[in-house]
Amino acid sequence: MAKRMLSISPLTRVIAVAGLLILLAIGSAHVLPARALTAPESFSDIAERVTPSVVNIRTEKSVKGGGRVFRHFGGPFGDEDPFDMFERFFGGDPDREFKQRSLGSGFIIGKSGYIVTNNHVIEGADEIRVRLSNGEEYDAEIVGRDPNTDIALIKITQDADLPVVTLGNSDTLKIGQWVVAMGNPFGLEHTVTAGIVSAKGRVIGSGPYDDFIQTDASINPGNSGGPLLNTKGEVVGINTAIIASGQGIGFAVPINLAKGIIDQLQESGEVTRGWLGVAIQDITPEIAEYYGIEEEKGVLVTEAFEGDPAEKAGIRARDIITSVNGRPVEDTRDLTRLIAGLSVGQKAAVKVLRNGRRETFEVTIARREEEKILSRKGEDRKKEENLGIRVSEISPEIARRYSISEKDGVMVMDVESGSKAEAAGLMAGDIVKEINHETIGSVEDFGRIIDEVDEGEPINLFIRRINRGFLVIKITK
Repeated sequence: MAKRMLSISPLTRVIAVAGLLILLAIGSAHVLPARALTAPESFSDIAERVTPSVVNIRTEKSVKGGGRVFRHFGGPFGDEDPFDMFERFFGGDPDREFKQRSLGSGFIIGKSGYIVTNNHVIEGADEIRVRLSNGEEYDAEIVGRDPNTDIALIKITQDADLPVVTLGNSDTLKIGQWVVAMGNPFGLEHTVTAGIVSAKGRVIGSGPYDDFIQTDASINPGNSGGPLLNTKGEVVGINTAIIASGQGIGFAVPINLAKGIIDQLQESGEVTRGWLGVAIQDITPEIAEYYGIEEEKGVLVTEAFEGDPAEKAGIRARDIITSVNGRPVEDTRDLTRLIAGLSVGQKAAVKVLRNGRRETFEVTIARREEEKILSRKGEDRKKEENLGIRVSEISPEIARRYSISEKDGVMVMDVESGSKAEAAGLMAGDIVKEINHETIGSVEDFGRIIDEVDEGEPINLFIRRINRGFLVIKITK
């Protein structure tokens, strides 16, 4: 019996193909909206809504030297620093006094006239003028400023309510997300540029609280102090710095970092930060090995300053701080930011690793005194400039592991790059037993003997290098 062949009419085939095309169209329809959200066709709505809240800031101050100047921005970085805080200098008559002018941006956060900008925009200004988007101009006064984060709060007096920005949440920003920068680049008022978030948590060397948002939205001199906005038109950052040769790479202070600072400036005109009272350094692979730490996380205490909170609570040199109030500490910047965010007088649970055991200390946070800290750092820099060595007492773990006494010298914790010590061959992890034939039993011995050597005289370090034996390292002071 012959098999019957299934016959499909041309009409049926057309219907089947059409159905398949419809299914494909329905499937792709779920993709299109997502693409549309990630690549907006226009930012005009954001510009229209936010422009009235963005201001132009012009400052003027009297200075000596340098000749005639028109400066878009000034900043804390020197001329040789790769990160440009929008500072430009021209001319050069060191004796003549002249008026130095600068341009910047800002955004209104309070209907009564509170405006956020960068500290370097208004620092040292004799006169501050604010120009609104409608052309009206006002004199402004400084409410408060915070050089450590380059944030300042100024105020103008105006009868009518001013349009204000909406502050967003910078923590929710994702790399690759669209952002908009607004400001007055090169004095060109109310310019809008767009780009993406290129990176987060950037450290550019501007201060102890570096945590910048990096963006490729075009930022130029004159943008400083202006807002960085998300696609909802919310402020997520304060445009602050550019790389001079970076082809448009810009950096913004995250608004979540700025919120608490702005509140303090508005309330008291200054920023108060917490202080633990320790000198610290990151955990290197060598230190992690010596201390038997599996991960290179935490912060090594190199000194607990006498009379300060940590020392009073029982924390001492060679402790490794691993958490504060239950929040993990990964590096020195992490600890600095955590402590800075605590209130003066607040009790903090600081967990440390000591002699292989975990201990917790209750520390009463003190006020961070910048002048005292700078003084201590200045002393440290002076010593490091001479030799470039940072040493510590020998920990019990190292003493046990290598069968040496805790008083059998001091351990080199860090060797400064480019220093005399590095050039002579000294390495982190070396144990200094003698200096110029004098036995070293403590950090105090080390410092005393180094101080006794005259400039230009040799310093002979008799060291033990673990698994290598004894060596003599010669350095000229």
